[in-house]
Amino acid sequence: MRPKKKIFKFGVDLGGTKTEAVILDNENQEIFRKRIPTNQEGGYEIILNDIFSLYQEMVDKVDNFQHTFGIGTPGAVSRKTNLIKNANITCMNGRPFVQDLEKLMNRKIARQNDSNCFAMAEANMGAGKGKKLVFGAIIGTGVGGGLVMNGKLISGLQQIAGEWGHSIINSIGQRCPVCGKIGCIETFISGRGVEEKYFELHGERIPMREIIKRYRSGDDKCKLLMSDFFAYFGKAFSNLIDILDPDIIVIGGGLSNIEELYVVGVNKVRDYVFNDELKTPIVRNKLGDSAGVLGAALIGI
Repeated sequence: MRPKKKIFKFGVDLGGTKTEAVILDNENQEIFRKRIPTNQEGGYEIILNDIFSLYQEMVDKVDNFQHTFGIGTPGAVSRKTNLIKNANITCMNGRPFVQDLEKLMNRKIARQNDSNCFAMAEANMGAGKGKKLVFGAIIGTGVGGGLVMNGKLISGLQQIAGEWGHSIINSIGQRCPVCGKIGCIETFISGRGVEEKYFELHGERIPMREIIKRYRSGDDKCKLLMSDFFAYFGKAFSNLIDILDPDIIVIGGGLSNIEELYVVGVNKVRDYVFNDELKTPIVRNKLGDSAGVLGAALIGI
């Protein structure tokens, strides 16, 4: 048997406040990592140049050895225009980011959003390792997801596979600031959605962490709100399981740290799923905030 050819995997995770780079070897062992601030104030060209500088440093680190390159970014690429849209780094919106970076780096690159990078990392290196069909569900400020089968990302015909957060679950709900529709999953089980609901009911703006704190201390307002939250969590995840029947669901994002998700929330999923038992493991992520950059390295071309 021929020895496996050495190819390094370069990954960059472009976030709103930090940009992180990593190099993995053939066995997905980390050999380099670096973080720098994301200079949004400097504008689009500065961000491109900062990524290019990181890339050059990575090339030097492996003595220009053969490598792949993948990057995770906020937002999405429009299939109509090939321009970035819906990015929280606003200077990227309406720009041909992939093409501009490819021109600067003089090579082809792979780009995915943070949800897909998370799913790839957890499926191949984290809580879903060894499972055939893995769904990575991000629940934080918003709700996103990614689908991985046999270690490979499933993007779908329209590049929207995994975007379960914008499925309508109650047409009498709030209007989503992202998709513009009323009553999508994100408006019910994201941090932003729960905070908005509390404000609508009680006229006070408090962060999700305070809502959780008051819920645990027995505050009636927050107990009622979180009761609804867990019910919608159960409906959302049961729908997901009914359609995909994945081998495991791995939860990431800020709300993944809510311990009650894995008891109260999972019990609600059990109540709603179209089966007489719930066999699907619903677990917390293992890789934390490293998942984005590791996933970026795994999607590289």
